Amino acid sequence: MTEDPAGRLVVTLDLDGVTDKAGLMDRCVRDLGLPDWFGRNWDALADSLADPSVWPEEAAERGLLLLVRGWRAYAEARPQEWAVAEEVFAEATDRGPGLFVTLGPPGPGAGAAR
Repeated sequence: MTEDPAGRLVVTLDLDGVTDKAGLMDRCVRDLGLPDWFGRNWDALADSLADPSVWPEEAAERGLLLLVRGWRAYAEARPQEWAVAEEVFAEATDRGPGLFVTLGPPGPGAGAAR
């Protein structure tokens, strides 16, 4: 975890190798340190992302930049699911004060960020 120029804590959600919703939820638990009660569904993900009380401690005060990388394989394997994931990220950003979600490199060998 590092900081961005605006001082927010940067957390990377690494989706390399993820090709379905279950894999996405597993990575969210791992990379975001979500609590045991996390429901592993879209609503629970939106709620958790928008709730600073479940972010890393230092992010609650400074804000959180969530960098989603390695997403292309998932987007190609399950485009409808990926569209929902993008909606969840956007909704959480709208609801979560201090949260910013950005898509980073889509996968190995990919070009610039989207």
